[in-house]
Amino acid sequence: MVKILRVNMATQECVFEDPPAPYAGMGGRGLTSLIVNKEVKPTCSPLGPHNKLIFAPGLLGGTACANANRISVGCKSPLTGGIKEANSGGQAGGHLAKMGIHAIIVENIAPAGQWYQLELTPDTAKLVPATVAGLNNYDAVAKLVETYGPKCSYVSIGRAGEFKLTAASIAFTDRELRPTRHAGRGGVGAVMGSKGLKAIIIDPKDAKGAPIVEKEAFSEASKRFTKALTTHPVTSQGLPLYGTAVLVNILHEAGGLPTFNFSQGRFDDHEAVSGETLNQLTKERGGEGVVSHGCMTGCVMRCSGIFPDKNGKFMGKWPEYETLWAFGPNSGVNDVEMIVRYDTICDDVGVDTIDVGAALAVLMDGGLLEFGDAAGALKIMEQISEGTALGRVIGCGAATAGRVYGVRRVPQVKGQSLPAYDPRAVKGQGVTYATTPMGADHTAGYAVTANILSVGGTVDPLSTAGQVELSRNLQIATAAVDTCGLCLFVAFAVLDIPDALVAIVDMLNARYGLTLTVNDVPGVGKAVLEAEIDFNRRAGLTSAADRLPDFFLDEPCPPHNKVFDVTDEELDSVLKW
Repeated sequence: MVKILRVNMATQECVFEDPPAPYAGMGGRGLTSLIVNKEVKPTCSPLGPHNKLIFAPGLLGGTACANANRISVGCKSPLTGGIKEANSGGQAGGHLAKMGIHAIIVENIAPAGQWYQLELTPDTAKLVPATVAGLNNYDAVAKLVETYGPKCSYVSIGRAGEFKLTAASIAFTDRELRPTRHAGRGGVGAVMGSKGLKAIIIDPKDAKGAPIVEKEAFSEASKRFTKALTTHPVTSQGLPLYGTAVLVNILHEAGGLPTFNFSQGRFDDHEAVSGETLNQLTKERGGEGVVSHGCMTGCVMRCSGIFPDKNGKFMGKWPEYETLWAFGPNSGVNDVEMIVRYDTICDDVGVDTIDVGAALAVLMDGGLLEFGDAAGALKIMEQISEGTALGRVIGCGAATAGRVYGVRRVPQVKGQSLPAYDPRAVKGQGVTYATTPMGADHTAGYAVTANILSVGGTVDPLSTAGQVELSRNLQIATAAVDTCGLCLFVAFAVLDIPDALVAIVDMLNARYGLTLTVNDVPGVGKAVLEAEIDFNRRAGLTSAADRLPDFFLDEPCPPHNKVFDVTDEELDSVLKW
C-alpha cells in the first residue's frame, strides 16, 4: 500500500496516512512542489515551524526502470525565499519507493537544542534522540552504520545544516554507504537543521517492492528504455568514461566556461581539471580508484567515479562538472587534486558545491584572495565546519558573500548562484536561469543540449532566436522527468531516440494501470511548474525576480564579446502557455 509519513518534530509523533486525493498521480518533484504549494504558507519564515520539508521518490522509483531511483526534497527555500526542489541520487529514493512510502513530510520544529534521528522501516517510524549531533556527514554515517548496519540507507546533515547556513545540503549515502550524493541547492539542509532532524535511517528489510499492475508490459518497456540509454553516445560512452566533467573542455572550446568569476569564457588550464584528466589519473593511480561508478542501484550510465590519492586510497568521488568549474576555472585553480579535496569537504560538512564555489570566486573578486590561490581557498573551506564568521559567510553562498564584501559581479538569480555555463555564450541556459521558479538552476531546463551539444536539435547559443521556446520546452519536460524520479541525463537519449520517451510512458501505464500517451507528458510538467510559479508569486517573487544581474547585460564576455540580450518581454513569456 502506498502511504505518506508525517513527522511532527514538536511532538515527536510519526503517523502513516493514505495519500490525499490531490496528491494522487504525483511523485518526486511533482509531489514535493504540490505539497509545498498546498500546505506551506508562502510568506512563512523558511527556518520556522510553518515551513515543511518533504522527501519523495519518483513515480518509477523502486522498479526495474533504469536510473529511476532519484529522490526529490522540497520546501520553502531559505536561499531564494521561494519554492525549492533539490534532487539527489543515492540509495534512499529506491528504498523508500520499495517500502511503499510516497512521501515523508517533516512538520514543525523540535524544542530548542534537541536533535533527533528518524528510524524508518516499511511498517514503523520513530523519532529518537540523535546520537550523531555535532558530527559531519562522514563520521555521522560511520557511527550510524555501526548501530543500524550496512543494509540501510542514510540521510544526514553536516555541521553546515546544524548552523542553518543557507547553502547547506542534505547528504544521501551511495551504494558504498558514503555520504557523497547531495540534495545540494537552495539550502534544504538548513531547513532540515531548523527542524532539529539530524538524520534518517531507512531500513528496507522485508520490503515487497513497488507493485506493478502489468509486469510483462513493464519488463518489455524497461528493456527498450535501457537499450536507448546504453546505445546513445553521451549516456553510453561520454558520461561513463569521463563523468559530467567531459563538459569542461567542451564548454571551454565553446567560450562558455565561466572563468575568474564570470569575467571571461575560457580557462587556459582547462585540460588540467577536465574529465579526461580525472579518467587518466584514476587509471594511473589504481587502488581504490574506479572509472564508471553508479551512485545508485539501477544506474546504467555510471557517470561518477572514485578518485584515489597518490597511494591509491579513496580521496573522494569524481567531482561533477559544476564542482570542477566552481572551484577550478571560476576560481582560477588548476589543481584537480585540490578540487577533489574541496568537494570532499563540501560532502562532509554538507554544503552546495555550486553556491560555495561561486562564493569563493566572489571573495576572490572582492580582494580577499588572489584568483588561483588554492591553499588560501582550502583554509577558507575548512572554516565552514569551524563555524567562524568567514566560514558562515561562504557557507551561505555567493549572494551573501557579495553583500558582505561589496562585490558588484555576483552571479545569482533569486539569491541562488548561477552554475557553470555563461549565459552570454549559452543564451538558452541564461533564459532558464532567469525564469525557472527554482532560482538559477541549470538542471531546470538544460539548454546546453541544443545550444552546445546538438542533442535534440541545434539552436545557435550566441543568438536570441529560439531560446525562449527551447527553455520553455525543456523546463516542462524536466519537471515531468523529475516527477518520475529519473536521472536528468536520460534526457540525452529521450531527445534523440523517440522510443525512449514512449518506453517511459509505457512503463508508467504498466506500473499504475494507466492509459497515458506521449501527448500527456507536457501536461504533467506544466502542472508542476504552475504550482511552483503560484507559490512564488504568493511569496512575493514577481516577474521582476526573473532577471539576470545587470553585469550580464552590460559586460561583453570574451572570447565572443557578447552580452545577454534576451528582452524582459521575452523572459516574461517563457512560462506562459
